[in-house]
Amino acid sequence: MASPAAAAASSRARRLSSIFSSSTPRAKPPKPEPAATPKAPAGEEAKPNSGPKRRKALRKILQDIFRERDPDKLVSEFIAASTASQRFRDRHRVYEVAVSRLASFGRCDAVAALIDSQKPFLEDCNEGFAVRLVRLYGRAYMPSHAAATFRGLPPKHKSVMAFNALLAAYVEAREFDALATAFEEIPASHPTVVPSVYSYNILISALCQKPNLSAALDAIALMEKCGLIPDNVSFNTLLNGFYNNGRFDDAEKVWEMMKERNVEPDTKSYNAKLRGLVAEGRIEDAVAVIERMQKDGPKPDSVSYNELIRGYCKEGRLDEAKKVYDDLVKNGCAPNRGTFQTIVPRFVEAGELDLALNCCREIFSRKCRVQCSLLQGVVTALVAASRVEEAKSIVELGRKNYYPRKSLKMPPRTGEESDVEAEPDLEDSVLYEEGCDEEEESKNA
Repeated sequence: MASPAAAAASSRARRLSSIFSSSTPRAKPPKPEPAATPKAPAGEEAKPNSGPKRRKALRKILQDIFRERDPDKLVSEFIAASTASQRFRDRHRVYEVAVSRLASFGRCDAVAALIDSQKPFLEDCNEGFAVRLVRLYGRAYMPSHAAATFRGLPPKHKSVMAFNALLAAYVEAREFDALATAFEEIPASHPTVVPSVYSYNILISALCQKPNLSAALDAIALMEKCGLIPDNVSFNTLLNGFYNNGRFDDAEKVWEMMKERNVEPDTKSYNAKLRGLVAEGRIEDAVAVIERMQKDGPKPDSVSYNELIRGYCKEGRLDEAKKVYDDLVKNGCAPNRGTFQTIVPRFVEAGELDLALNCCREIFSRKCRVQCSLLQGVVTALVAASRVEEAKSIVELGRKNYYPRKSLKMPPRTGEESDVEAEPDLEDSVLYEEGCDEEEESKNA
């Protein structure tokens, strides 16, 4: 006789079949490939991982890996370090940097070699390490490998967290049909994997990318049939899906669903509406939403004001955009990357170089990471206006904040060559990565 868990999984699969419909054949995740098993050398693994000398040695290893630009050497150095040291394997960021770099080189084979080399440690590792390996394949846009890794996990690690990492990998690769298949098949074949609200929220996000958004609404009903309660993320994902597609009438249905279930809309709910209104050019309606939020709540945040700034800038109404920027600060919100990316180029276009310069200084004081091209645009405009010293100050601040020399530099004057044109950006990239790693370490201390 089937167990209650197996019966529930089978029932869930039947209900899912009525939701997931696509003319595209469903992708079947591949079988896991056997991985080479590195043998851990005797030594560090058996010794206590403490002491200044050991920490210094690990830092040197990390720095060498951050600096390495040869994909094959990067993989070999990484495997050697991870095999020898548990403390190395505890460093999440070095995994992310290494995989991201290999993926940027187009070396999927190297990504697979690096991640597969970690699989022998799965039996003795914690759940977080197993989830990390699945997630890393997602970051490299290799969802079939993420699926194979999930299926090859030890039974104790076939958890809902690992399942969610696999779903996220499919979302990043935009393989929504494969995600739907996995959502049906994995819980049905692994009764211990019971989808959570977070799992369904990933599913809803994927269904919102498909032409027929009604399936995303159906997922809410399915959640409730499975005894789960949709949360703000569930409904906000739906709101973003409908507003991004200009389906305001359907979005109103979502608001009604929230009201019926006593789910209080939060700032992100209203930001979805603001985004839709601005996209439709309905700037005055967006202003009315902000005013209502200021009066009745929830209070607008930086994203709320950014949407309004974007709307005004889109219509060429820079004075109104500047007023919203001032209101953002007055109301206790912090300008962020989105704020600066929107308004600074407009200041430059309008010749408002003092405002653009002040924004650049604000960017550095707030440690806000923006695109290098934004800062370079201000520097170039300042030089063109014969404000060379102010331009130099932005470049110098950029150096101190790890912006690459090759991307942020003083433009050459007429008849001159830039003195940094030929310099590689390797050193700056390394400094930025090491700086971030030090910041992460200080937070964990």
